[in-house]
Amino acid sequence: MKFSSPNAFFAEKKEIVDISYPGDIVGLHDTGNFKIGDTLTEGEKMQYKGIPSFSPEHFRYINNADPMKSKQLEKGIDQLMDEGVAQLFKLELNNRKVIGTVGALQFEVIQYRLEHEYGAKCNYENLNVYKALWVEPSDEKNEEFKEFKRVKAKYLAKDKKNQLVFLADSAFSLQMTQQKYPTIKFHLTSEF
Repeated sequence: MKFSSPNAFFAEKKEIVDISYPGDIVGLHDTGNFKIGDTLTEGEKMQYKGIPSFSPEHFRYINNADPMKSKQLEKGIDQLMDEGVAQLFKLELNNRKVIGTVGALQFEVIQYRLEHEYGAKCNYENLNVYKALWVEPSDEKNEEFKEFKRVKAKYLAKDKKNQLVFLADSAFSLQMTQQKYPTIKFHLTSEF
């Protein structure tokens, strides 16, 4: 691959480099080809877990405040989530978008960046979610998993990688769900 102006970073210094070595931190101007955690090699096949997503602390529905700017909003949300600013979940029941963040201030940052960088306006609705947990069934075809999906349908979503996520509304609800469905594992990170 050929890159224009790859920059090496060392403390506050930044300089254009021709060669980089394992462990070097290099900044590449990206046109949407890379995501956080991507690895570049000379053709070797590497197999390892990526950077995990952790369960956010705050959750809100995100709504389009200007229907004429739907494409800009979609593009903005997609790119901001790729940057790791927050996490996006789509409810399975109705495809509503839920943003999950580590801190409440991130919602304001997302709203500001969507408006000023993408020309799209959004607003939020509160959503009562205690934790987002990635779901690992022992067998997707067993009756217990089918019952879980039916009973908890309004609490199920998909993350950006299309993995099933359970949005537990309380610690008690999570504990009862874990007891009722013992063959299903619930994970606080996306890498399991």
